[in-house]
Amino acid sequence: MTTHVPAAPDTAPPAPGPTRSRALALTVLCAGMLMIILDGSIVTVALPAIQDDLHFSPADLTWTVNAYLIAFGGLLLLAGRLGDLIGRKRVFIAGLAVFTAASLLCALATSQGMLIAARFLQGVGGAMASAVSLGMIVTLFPEPAERGRAIGAFSFVGAAGASIGQVLGGTLTQALDWHWIFLINLPIGLAAGLLALRALAPDRGPGLRAGVDAPGAALITAALMLGIYAIVGTGGHGWTSPRTLLLGALALALLAAFTLRQARAARPLLPLRVFRSRGLSAAAAVQTLMVGGMFGFQVMIALYLQDVRGYGAATTGLALLPAATTVGAVSLLLSARLIARFGERRMLLTGLVLLLSGLALLTRLPVEADYALDVLPTMLLISGFGLAISALTALAMAGVDPRDAGTASGLFGTSQQVGGALGVAVLSTLATGRAHTLAAAGHPAAESLTSGFRLAFAVATGLLALALLLAAILVRPVSRA
Repeated sequence: MTTHVPAAPDTAPPAPGPTRSRALALTVLCAGMLMIILDGSIVTVALPAIQDDLHFSPADLTWTVNAYLIAFGGLLLLAGRLGDLIGRKRVFIAGLAVFTAASLLCALATSQGMLIAARFLQGVGGAMASAVSLGMIVTLFPEPAERGRAIGAFSFVGAAGASIGQVLGGTLTQALDWHWIFLINLPIGLAAGLLALRALAPDRGPGLRAGVDAPGAALITAALMLGIYAIVGTGGHGWTSPRTLLLGALALALLAAFTLRQARAARPLLPLRVFRSRGLSAAAAVQTLMVGGMFGFQVMIALYLQDVRGYGAATTGLALLPAATTVGAVSLLLSARLIARFGERRMLLTGLVLLLSGLALLTRLPVEADYALDVLPTMLLISGFGLAISALTALAMAGVDPRDAGTASGLFGTSQQVGGALGVAVLSTLATGRAHTLAAAGHPAAESLTSGFRLAFAVATGLLALALLLAAILVRPVSRA
């Protein structure tokens, strides 16, 4: 049996303050998310310019993304637990500070090693700020309707950051220099940090003495980092290579050891009681598949537009803008109202059906695609993500004990990062393999690349279909009691 330490009287979350104070706090949390999402989409568009300037090889260039993913995904769970123990406000502000400082280092980078190290540090800061954000929103807005609107606004900011980043990244890179894509984080980070000191209510956790579980922290952080490292390395080494199999087996062994540790520890890092929330467990599984398909789609469609259709960085950003805009509009303007009227489960299933339909259209994408006829319909159907992610987040956090909100937030975020890394690794490996096979057989380059992308979109469609199946079977409506 797992021994749990009851929350001390002074560890209860503070009562929600006046509406204006809570709105300001939500604004601060959204600003932090905006900066983190903005950075991710900007870097993706600017990769070719970074490669040329710092003389990255194609294999080494991926580490400007992988270093961030490994740190971010590996530390989310630990950061969420630290938020529960020492205060989410402290962890959030510290995360903003680390992320902003690391962004400056990225902007000043003059070598491959310096940029990769700074990107890893960005991942650390991003994990700290992101892991506790949802937990603070849940505490700030305990009433279901208000919480739905707050989560919708939070989701909208994520979509807005993606759309702004895609356009801004291409514009800054072409008009100025790739270093400027990181400097955009400085004013946002400084403003959000200063406002957070005032707007976020102090929260007192029980302290590290109540159970940081250092051995558990080491096991899960090593397992997640090693697992993501193995996944992102499959593009160069393959899924069945001895390296991939050995690293994957070691990651699974560390994860098993962590689970045993949590079952026996008096003060576990991840209390297994968190998994009693069926909504959280099911939502995490659905999100892993959904984000895997969608994140992989975002990378693949950008590569198709540039490598096959010959779009530039700024034009690619504009081409992807309808998807991000519609996702943002649905998240902010419609999701909360529709969820309040029809329920989280129905909106989750509706959103997944729209996503599945959009990706299915791309499985027949031609070489000489017409944007308005062959690409734009998918961009519009991707609006389903705005419904799905808002509903999924509400379902995940609905039954979570307030004392575990930070841990649950970190766990939910971890599933997102693992899904993203897995999706990109799987889809890019399949697309590259198909393209190389056809090119070696004498097919034209554009035809070979397009066939590879179609295969990737077919697999992404399969991931969305599996997510829809799991959601239909496992996810149940949130009790309104």
